[in-house]
Amino acid sequence: MERNKERSWAEPYKIKMVEPVRMISREEREEAIKEAGYNTFLLKSRDVYIDLLTDSGTSAMSDRQWAGMMMGDEAYAGSKNFYHLEETIQKYYGYDYVVPTHQGRGAEHIISQLLIDEGDFIPGNMYFTTTKLHQELAGGTFVDVIIDEAHDPENEHPFKADVDLIKLENLIKEKGAERIPYVSIATSVNMAGGQPISLSNLKKVRELTNKYEIPIIHDMTRVAENAYFIKQREEGYEDTPVKDIVREICSLTDGATMSAKKDALVNIGGFLALNDEELFRKAQNMVVIYEGLHTYGGMAGRDMEALSIGITESVDEDHIRARVGQVQYLGEKLIDMGVPVVRPIGSHGVFLNAKKILPHLSQDELPAQTLAAELYVDAGIRSMERGVVSAGRDPETGEHNYPELELVRLTIPRRVYTQAHMDVVAESVEAVYYQREDITGLEFDYEPEYLRFFQSRFKKR
Repeated sequence: MERNKERSWAEPYKIKMVEPVRMISREEREEAIKEAGYNTFLLKSRDVYIDLLTDSGTSAMSDRQWAGMMMGDEAYAGSKNFYHLEETIQKYYGYDYVVPTHQGRGAEHIISQLLIDEGDFIPGNMYFTTTKLHQELAGGTFVDVIIDEAHDPENEHPFKADVDLIKLENLIKEKGAERIPYVSIATSVNMAGGQPISLSNLKKVRELTNKYEIPIIHDMTRVAENAYFIKQREEGYEDTPVKDIVREICSLTDGATMSAKKDALVNIGGFLALNDEELFRKAQNMVVIYEGLHTYGGMAGRDMEALSIGITESVDEDHIRARVGQVQYLGEKLIDMGVPVVRPIGSHGVFLNAKKILPHLSQDELPAQTLAAELYVDAGIRSMERGVVSAGRDPETGEHNYPELELVRLTIPRRVYTQAHMDVVAESVEAVYYQREDITGLEFDYEPEYLRFFQSRFKKR
């Protein structure tokens, strides 16, 4: 007799090395978060039990990547590891030219300086902090053209990173195509909760930008995760390998910035990839000024080798299924517990809906920052705020930007934690949720000029 019960799955790897972690006492955690100004970025990692601050540079490398590190060619010019990286990017992503950088924001800086003039407008499917800042520093203004569903944490739209084509074309007509240097398209949009863009929508964006001769620059930090969602959710792609979907996504764009510290499973590194040779030559010249020679950028040879191998591993079907599956596991547990989260569950983390968890706190009382601090005190879990603090201030008025989404991100590093760790996280979130009415808010005590969420300090109101 055939059973219909769904079988359990396990991670597609064995653990070869471990790093001990410790849980300090609640009293010590209370003192640690106070000393850190209630900013989880300012905590010492030795005082953190489960670190879900970010998936950037926190993944575990494979035995093949570690072996590749021993093959580092540290020649100042012409490193063989660069040529291997270039070949790998061309094979899996399809871009013609590669400029290595120390991480994604190095690539964002170069492309912004090359393409944006004072007074330009850059439409995109929701902002990302560093991307938007580089665009502003170059004299541009970011304009959000993502679909409205992306701003509703409870909406179950399967592709909440889709572009609203009417918003985009209206902007082009209003400002003029000559004032729009490129359209900024992110795959697996971070600030929306790790939500994917569909290929059908991206094709329509490509058709529209071709009409107005506007290039598309792709933030491909989590492109493999986006491709996995397309395979799961978009009609006609259920039997298509993830690596082929990745290649198709990239083929619809003109260039890309990549923080390799996410999808590509390395602790440092990134690149700018382009198809336009003239633009590539300019970028190649700029990288020498800000990063390093054009055949290493900001990376050592060994890091480029680990990155080449990581790109290959990132599109492996077993890997990506387990990576996204662990995030889904945590998200589904929290939903079953009644905790308000962004739905559907995204690719790289579970995003807690701080507005709904702490409805008695206004955004001026920083509910997401407050909730992140409370989670740390409860069980030593480090998460991060994605709300009014991350949104920064309006450069003209100096007032806070108030995003619709006020979230706490529980970001899952790749190949680092077990399902048991996810159970501990879920139980901690549940415990904080059920004492939510006793939680009081925070206010700024120190605020830096740029990217304030990294270094701001707060105090109890």
